[in-house]
Amino acid sequence: MKKHLSVILLLLSIFCFGVDKAQAQSKKADTVSTGDVQFTSIPTAADSIKAKLAKDSAKKALVGKNTTVAMGSKTTPAKEENKSLWEIFLLGFLGGFTALIMPCIYPMLPLTVSFFTKKAGSKSKAVGQALLYGISIIVIYVLLGMLISIIFGPDALNNLATNGIFNLVFFALLIVFAISFFGVFEITLPSSLANKLDANSDKGGITGIFFMAATLSVVSFSCTGPIIGTLIVEATTKGERLGPAIGMFGFSLALAIPFTLFALFPTALKSLPKSGGWLNSVKVILGFLELALALKFLSTVDLAYHWNWLDREVFLSLWIAIGIFMVLYLLGRFKFSHDSDTQHLSVPRVLIAVFVLSFVVYMIPGLWGAPLKSISAFLPPPATQDFNLYNIQLNGVSSGNGNSSAVDLKSIGPKKYEDIFYRGKVLDLEGWYDYNQAIAASKAEHKPIFIDFTGWGCSNCRKMEQTIWTDARVHKILKNEYVMLEAYADDKTILNTKEQYISSLTGKKITTLGGKWSDFEISNFATNALPFYVLLNTDGKPLLPGLPATFDADKYLQFLEAGLAEYKKNNGSN
Repeated sequence: MKKHLSVILLLLSIFCFGVDKAQAQSKKADTVSTGDVQFTSIPTAADSIKAKLAKDSAKKALVGKNTTVAMGSKTTPAKEENKSLWEIFLLGFLGGFTALIMPCIYPMLPLTVSFFTKKAGSKSKAVGQALLYGISIIVIYVLLGMLISIIFGPDALNNLATNGIFNLVFFALLIVFAISFFGVFEITLPSSLANKLDANSDKGGITGIFFMAATLSVVSFSCTGPIIGTLIVEATTKGERLGPAIGMFGFSLALAIPFTLFALFPTALKSLPKSGGWLNSVKVILGFLELALALKFLSTVDLAYHWNWLDREVFLSLWIAIGIFMVLYLLGRFKFSHDSDTQHLSVPRVLIAVFVLSFVVYMIPGLWGAPLKSISAFLPPPATQDFNLYNIQLNGVSSGNGNSSAVDLKSIGPKKYEDIFYRGKVLDLEGWYDYNQAIAASKAEHKPIFIDFTGWGCSNCRKMEQTIWTDARVHKILKNEYVMLEAYADDKTILNTKEQYISSLTGKKITTLGGKWSDFEISNFATNALPFYVLLNTDGKPLLPGLPATFDADKYLQFLEAGLAEYKKNNGSN
């Protein structure tokens, strides 16, 4: 037993050293790339709005030109990064438990545990071998995740968020995974690899146990491959350097825990449900979910490149159709070729069917414009919907534009890029899309500027717009007291030759409108978080520290009111 524990400690030490080394290397390679869009994870806590920018540094004037003045290099707050990594870990952990009940792994659970129990000869040895087996599973999957991080690198991971080619590849990949789960074909690794690993697993000692874990990883790939692929897709688009490794750690930990626990308490195996057709049903249900998730990646590309394929009602119609087919499958109204006959409906199938059907019913009003706030982060913006009967009634909000005196804005000229960004319009809030025009409008209307650093592929941006901006108090102050500047940091519109420039921060050529806004945000606010909100006076100087995403309407309103008070204090009441 002591021998096994020492080996386990050695493996953990090697793993921790590898993670620390990868972090150190990633810090050295932490350069900012703004040639394409990049995201950081979204923090939930805002800086105190009472803290004012220091006069000697933070209140530095923004430059409304192609080349901005850098206020610092890219910094990612620790809380922001930790939150994202925890999300990736939990997603991987959930994926591991899901993989556990797949037909390629679940039947192997009692077989593997009984193998350890019989081969070891004693409970203590069985526990030690099972622990080593679990550690081996974790090491194998984490090494896979770290390898992906090394191959892509931190900059490449950041750029995947709205890159057209990668998102289309992810879309196609998830469609393939879904079809695989439906039983049309199986995604497997070469059988020769499995045979070699299985032959090595016959060796005794630590080497044999490690190769047993490797054999499990290869043999079960037809079930775990799509789950791992989806997890890797989610982890890489988060932009975190260690995202794939952390996701694989959560996944493998969820797989390893049951093997260890049942080795400790082998009698508990009797309480497990018997293998059967329900395992294949799990695969099919996951196939439907993969299909729904694939549409999100297609929608991101559609919005960023202005293809206008997936309007909101089209997206919802596809999700509703997927949900209906899932319900019919759960109720046994149809089956795939590899499904067993369903003699009766089990309670879990009925309960899941009821839940899915309820979700379908919830989505149906969205076809006529209902906001569907609980899933707004995944849907295209409401402005993409052609047929919208929904009319939000905001109590106490004037239907006017909030100007006590008529202000002539014709001299500013027509809004640049309005024909591109009208699909992102929120409610009746009118915004500008060019910095210089927003400054001119601010001076003409004697109002501070509200910059919304947003993105077509930013889920939290959509959630903020549909849950916070629709609050009557927030809507009123945004509509009447601020000049809104919408800055889409992931838009793929190509700048004309005269507007293209070399970033003074990164040295890279900025060729897209989104790249220009991303460079502007990083250069002036030392962050590339989306969404990110900044309040400026009429000269383009910050009124308060910027605010990242917060789903607390009161805190958001306090931020807006504090900025307005600061503006009036320095500019007088208008």
